[in-house]
Amino acid sequence: MIEKSQKIYKKPELVSPAGSLDKLKTAIEYGADAVYAGGKDFSLRNSAANFTLDEIGSAVEFVHERGKKLYITLNIFAHNCHITRMEQYLKELSKHSVNAVIVADPGVLSLVRDIMPDTPAHISTQANCTNTKAADFWYKQGVNRVVLARELSLNEISEISANSNCRTEVFVQGAMCLSYSGRCYLSSYMANRGANLGDCAQSCRWKYSLVEEERPNEYYPIIEDGEFASVMSSRDLCMIQHIPELIAAGADAWKIEGRMKSQYYVATVTRIYREAIDMFFGNEAYEYQERWLEELGKISNRGYNTGFFLGSPGLDGQRVGEEKGYTQDYKFVGLFGRPKDDNLFEVIVKNSFQVGEDLEVMGKRPGMDFVQTIKGIYNKDLEPVEKANPGQRAFIIPERPVEEYFILRRKVRH
Repeated sequence: MIEKSQKIYKKPELVSPAGSLDKLKTAIEYGADAVYAGGKDFSLRNSAANFTLDEIGSAVEFVHERGKKLYITLNIFAHNCHITRMEQYLKELSKHSVNAVIVADPGVLSLVRDIMPDTPAHISTQANCTNTKAADFWYKQGVNRVVLARELSLNEISEISANSNCRTEVFVQGAMCLSYSGRCYLSSYMANRGANLGDCAQSCRWKYSLVEEERPNEYYPIIEDGEFASVMSSRDLCMIQHIPELIAAGADAWKIEGRMKSQYYVATVTRIYREAIDMFFGNEAYEYQERWLEELGKISNRGYNTGFFLGSPGLDGQRVGEEKGYTQDYKFVGLFGRPKDDNLFEVIVKNSFQVGEDLEVMGKRPGMDFVQTIKGIYNKDLEPVEKANPGQRAFIIPERPVEEYFILRRKVRH
């Protein structure tokens, strides 16, 4: 338990990922202060659903009605061939009142300043800002916030946040890239897919073996006796056990990685960090909750560590040996939609479930979770069925009160 000191801390803005409009709404429902999303072009997540301009308009309306913010990513490293299309895109984007755009390239920033002069600009972590002078440089270019490089310690973040005129943001949860703050050319070299243009093939996650020049057909695993032989696959970042230290570092915003992840991922991580932040700034003494890390263990992850916040992660930062890619102890079964009547509630089915199963219901806030025995399933015509399949909309009778965006999940038996 930690008693509050007399120091006045800044309450960080919690920024969640939104790879689609549904994920955006989920993030807001589970407590995000702001969301970041990409358009169909010029974003570093081409494989996400992303947003059309019309969807950006809908998203702006949704978040602003709830007093939240929307940031649009334009963080590719643009080539000349992109500039004309980007100019047209920015003219269209300027019709929507997004709260900021996130850029990495100075040329893109220049376009934003020319075409959207009243829209705040944030500098992406891709720009590798690692010192106060760099943060001040961006501030002089009209930048409101810089997302600091992921290779910084808490002490370095504290120094920059305290001494720069520019506001700061840090990643606190999610996948880490082996390359410097995500600036990677491995994918381009090995798969002809440009990571810095949003098309990363995740070559660092591939399995590798050694081959000796004189023995071209003899391959040796990198890790002896390990089925998962990757030398570059980083563990995921997780700072939930270090909330007071993060807050003391003074960053203005905390960002969650994961625009490619599911609504379940977005909901779970946002909910946990929302609770932790609110507890620290609430009336009671702050006390770390073991269940926070347990909950974060229920989403797909590559094992957790603290990145560079507490010093270089070294070998502990890598997935090696017996570990095999992702760990996934829970399956996302469905998302509650709107009630049909006083008893029946719609479920948007993500993975099949059947009558007789015990599933967990995850609510938006602490104390709302419970175990639900599926005693009946009804199809869209309200006819009883034994099983609901992915892509369907089914109806069940909840055993306790639920709300739209509550989640159904199943523990995976290994």
